[in-house]
Amino acid sequence: MTASPRRAWSRPGTLIAAAATGIIGLGLCATPASAHTPRWSADCSKVEVHLNAYNDGVKNTVTITADGKDLLPATEFGKSFEQTIDIPAHTAEVKLHLSVKAGDGERYSFEDDKTSPVCQGSGDTTPTPTPTPTPTETKTTESPEPSETPSESADTAPSAAPSTPSTDESPAGDLAETGASSSTPLLAGGAAVALLAGGGLLFANRKRRAAARH
Repeated sequence: MTASPRRAWSRPGTLIAAAATGIIGLGLCATPASAHTPRWSADCSKVEVHLNAYNDGVKNTVTITADGKDLLPATEFGKSFEQTIDIPAHTAEVKLHLSVKAGDGERYSFEDDKTSPVCQGSGDTTPTPTPTPTPTETKTTESPEPSETPSESADTAPSAAPSTPSTDESPAGDLAETGASSSTPLLAGGAAVALLAGGGLLFANRKRRAAARH
């Protein structure tokens, strides 16, 4: 029994359609994997990372180190990752390492090294401390404190110098020259007594005479 012409034509068409579908499916499956594009650059002050066309249905991670220390700790990303990271100031070349772990297969992971040079004119980045100006010592003339001089009390005051007898005074022997003597009072007293005695005798004689007349 022979197949009809229609059935004979349909069978090759089915096979062709199936083959084409398979090829397209394989191409779609392979496209995400083959399109992984890691790119990065570094200069004396920064690192730029561009990761594109990764499989966002799996867990992808990226890490960057500088001289073995984390510059970018392990960070998860999906279909793409782009970031610019500053490099700390340095006076010697810094070794940078980029590590990309693709979640859809180790063959799609990426490891690479770069070197960050020293920026021109940076020199020693350690700030030089500004010297503190030494204050000028101003010499001030201090008045000496007055010493405590004990006040001289009246009892401790030096006694007055003894007065020197005036040389104007004449000795007793000179009284005769001025008409006075130390014996003058005695002589005057004796004269007075003699006068009194004479008066008394005179009065007594008169009284006696008067009595004799009677």
